[in-house]
Amino acid sequence: MCLICDRIKMIQDGTNPYFVKEMQTGYVVIGDHQHFKGYTLFLCKRHETELFLLDMQERTLFLQEMSIVAEAASKAFKCEKMNYELLGMGDSHLHWHLFPRAYGDLGEYGVNGNGPVWWYPKDKFYDDSVRPSKEELESMRTALLEQLNSL
Repeated sequence: MCLICDRIKMIQDGTNPYFVKEMQTGYVVIGDHQHFKGYTLFLCKRHETELFLLDMQERTLFLQEMSIVAEAASKAFKCEKMNYELLGMGDSHLHWHLFPRAYGDLGEYGVNGNGPVWWYPKDKFYDDSVRPSKEELESMRTALLEQLNSL
């Protein structure tokens, strides 16, 4: 089983504290690490490795829902720019990384504080100090859910 499938199983079992909302094609979750405040993921319900492996109707709906999640995250976390990434080689299960961005949020690691999120050092990106507390996580989940329900 892959990491994304494990996380989806936790959602289905009611044990994933980062879960926000189920949509038709995927699950909305808050990212475990929050250097980029409001970092959100949209996990495809089906274990596929490429967008083109989804039939056209499902692919279109998956992309539409991802854009709704991105809009909701942008509004909930008041970002200046949204970054979208659909990556994979380790976990090939389709999942979107949605990064609410603010100008200068890379600090010394960017050009004038700006650049792609992956310029930020991984050891800092995944440091336990940027994990949300229970209270912060609940506040983030509530804000994102309110925006998702309003769209």
